[in-house]
Amino acid sequence: MQGSSATTAAAPVDYQTLRFDYRHHPDQDAAAPARHPVVVVGAGPVGLALAIDLAQRRVPVLLLDNDCTLSTGSRAICFAKRTLEVFDRLGCAERMVAKGVSWQRGRVFFGEEQVYGFDLLPETGHERPAFINLQQYYVEGFLAERAAELPLIDIRWSNKVVGITQSADHALLEIETPEGNYRIAADHVAACDGSRSNLRQLLGQEAKGRVFRDRFLIADVTMDADLPTERRFWFDPPFHPGQSVLLHKQADGMWRIDFQLGWDADPVEERKPERILPRVRALLDSIGHAGVRFDIGWASVYTFACQRMESFRHGRVLFAGDSAHGVSPFGARGANSGVQDADNLAWKLAAVWRGEAPEALLDSYAGEREYAADENIRHSTRATDFITPKSEVSRLFRDAVLELSKHHAFARALVNSGRLSVPATLADSPLNTPDEDAFEGRMVPGAAAADAPLADEGGRAGWLLRALCPDGNDADETRFTALVFGEGEPAARSLGALRESGLPLHVVRVPVTGAGELAARRYDARPGTVYLLRPDQHVCARWRDPTPAALRAARDRALARKA
Repeated sequence: MQGSSATTAAAPVDYQTLRFDYRHHPDQDAAAPARHPVVVVGAGPVGLALAIDLAQRRVPVLLLDNDCTLSTGSRAICFAKRTLEVFDRLGCAERMVAKGVSWQRGRVFFGEEQVYGFDLLPETGHERPAFINLQQYYVEGFLAERAAELPLIDIRWSNKVVGITQSADHALLEIETPEGNYRIAADHVAACDGSRSNLRQLLGQEAKGRVFRDRFLIADVTMDADLPTERRFWFDPPFHPGQSVLLHKQADGMWRIDFQLGWDADPVEERKPERILPRVRALLDSIGHAGVRFDIGWASVYTFACQRMESFRHGRVLFAGDSAHGVSPFGARGANSGVQDADNLAWKLAAVWRGEAPEALLDSYAGEREYAADENIRHSTRATDFITPKSEVSRLFRDAVLELSKHHAFARALVNSGRLSVPATLADSPLNTPDEDAFEGRMVPGAAAADAPLADEGGRAGWLLRALCPDGNDADETRFTALVFGEGEPAARSLGALRESGLPLHVVRVPVTGAGELAARRYDARPGTVYLLRPDQHVCARWRDPTPAALRAARDRALARKA
């Protein structure tokens, strides 16, 4: 990692104070703009994930960031199981899970009473936890260190995009540096530069939606409190009457507390320690920890909006993460959906760059992730309306639901303290091949593949998602995976069809009994069943008894080669 201070294995990195060196590059002296296959703008979690994924797919990538630091404060802290599965393929998840706080349970209170509790992962048979809580600067730091290991990634800090023009086959970027400006050309540009995206402004685009007239205080509090590892949410608690409070545990003995303040709160005043300390003390007193000492590490007052760009693709520029869409923090849908944007985009950019797919495949990125953004915005808007009712009638309805939920299951389904992030099922994607056979369950075309225990060829315990991508994403071609279930004649017939198709598929054998029984149940599989998975591990087709022609047609469709 290029930093201003050396680190050793024995000395932990302080990611919040880390500075990355600006370095002069030969591109700045070139007579004509140097051309790059992909330029990623923004070295946050989304931009770093995208750059790593592209490099692992053997695509040279230039990553530009206008700053020389990682994020300050906890910011995005809740990283969902699907995001961790993506980070597994990027080579980072193990560190994140080890450092973070794994959790799956939560409790919701109305006043002083618990109205219900929930479990986000009630079933066993998944390698990764439902969620980890980990400060964003750790996530960025681990991703940055992974990116520095990959020779196909060129990271340039303190390089700000200040101009862009587009032609039929490339974009021309003007870059501002401490030494002056220079220009580069790119086949494609990925705008991952956050909610205040400079690229979005340079292209004259805007995000549209709904701005919520409310303010929330975030406080990172370090304390030695013996509290359970769970999500606690209070509606109208006695220690903060008329408002809501959210409590989460993070790494390093730090707790994240969100206090609803109301629209009239003064953001400057509310960030002052003398305003924060009494709020935290009242919370701790209320939950039986009156004597606990604590320190305020970082605090911020925020407002938010649920909105998105009309289109995530503009010529050679593709928008991902907060630059394309924004949601309220309730439900942890911001960073998680941004990483899933990157996961969707990387393999498609790689396929187009290699000439394996037409430019139309990039249109499918926009369509699929716009659909996912709409789903996230819908859930976030509903949660925010429930948490912060804007009329007396809305508040009466909410409070009645909360009161009923203490004793009635139907009312608990109406309580919304933030429907937590799950991957979107891209059921209407043009890349999917519709079912011709009857299946049950959730693994429909467009769904993200579910994990399950799976022994390897030596009989050692392992996991299905690990088997899908045993070498990360490291391949010279766009590689789809075929899951072939069972043994005997039906499986042999399916394997024969795969061979006859001539497709460069990664084949994973999954038994339907013993170690593979749970996987077979989740995929409603019997001997001979075949699932075709895209490089981002979304299902694109499935059959009970595929033919070579059907396999070829499904892969062509998933690469946007055919309608």
